[in-house]
Amino acid sequence: MSLFWRIFALNALVLGLATALLLWAPVTVSVPVLLTEAVILVGGLGVMLVANAALLRIGLAPLERLTRLMTTVDLLRPGQRLPGPPGQGGVAELISTFNDMLERLETERATSSARALSAQEAERRRIAQELHDEVGQSMTAVLLTLKRLADQSPEPLRAEVRQAQETTRESLDEVRRLARRLRPGVLEDLGLVSALTALSSDFATHTGLRIERDFDPALPALARETELVLYRVAQEGLTNIARHAEAENVRLAVRRAPGAVVLSIADDGRGTGLAREGAGIRGMRERALLIGATLDIAPDGAGGTRVSLSVPDGSAPVPAVSAGTARAGKEVV
Repeated sequence: MSLFWRIFALNALVLGLATALLLWAPVTVSVPVLLTEAVILVGGLGVMLVANAALLRIGLAPLERLTRLMTTVDLLRPGQRLPGPPGQGGVAELISTFNDMLERLETERATSSARALSAQEAERRRIAQELHDEVGQSMTAVLLTLKRLADQSPEPLRAEVRQAQETTRESLDEVRRLARRLRPGVLEDLGLVSALTALSSDFATHTGLRIERDFDPALPALARETELVLYRVAQEGLTNIARHAEAENVRLAVRRAPGAVVLSIADDGRGTGLAREGAGIRGMRERALLIGATLDIAPDGAGGTRVSLSVPDGSAPVPAVSAGTARAGKEVV
């Protein structure tokens, strides 16, 4: 039934009931109208209006639910659908069309995000390669030159050359660290556990955070894209903690759950409160969509925040140590 006929039927029902009551009820209207007759007529009008409003509220409820969903829907949280009313008609077709539109938008969003993130990873690899090959080699050559100058310089200048040599060495280490963050070669060479171990150790060294690692010794074999998403989410989570959380302790865990692999990052910082999600968190949600994972951000313990990424798993378990040289299990850095 179309919306027009739905509203028409509801109004016709109310008017029909009112007409039946006037026909069969022992009520007469005098001229001029008596007070008791006016009270009865006004009361009947009120009952008719209330009944009409109630029936319209029931009939238009699916449209109100559709309006609320349209104002709150988020393509980074897929699966939000509105059950249609039973039967066929304008409202049911409208809700079905809206659900189909959401399905198309989510698919297109996931596809475009995949292309964008793929291009981003390719650009990261290119920049990391140039940092390693071009800048790294140039700075290594500068270091060798400074060493020769230090050996040949008179004593008053030797200390200054040594200082320049040390500064260049620190800059070279920083360039290499940036290259590793842009392109996690250890992830490709040694696997997820080793990559997360190196990532957490690096963060602990440069931020002073106390990071507890807890890696399941029997993680399943995961696709390369899945491992990269897990690594990037952990990297972004640790970066957010270092920048905003004001935390002292962090727990980084990768555990196997029934039908899934769960990455969790918990801190004891000041929490997110009512702050809006920034580009970092939305980037994590986009990465989660690429592999059909679920990202959840919730308070943890005494005011901290927990970021959980649940990845569907249909693989057979393999020992985590076979994926890299790092030890699985609990560890603190």
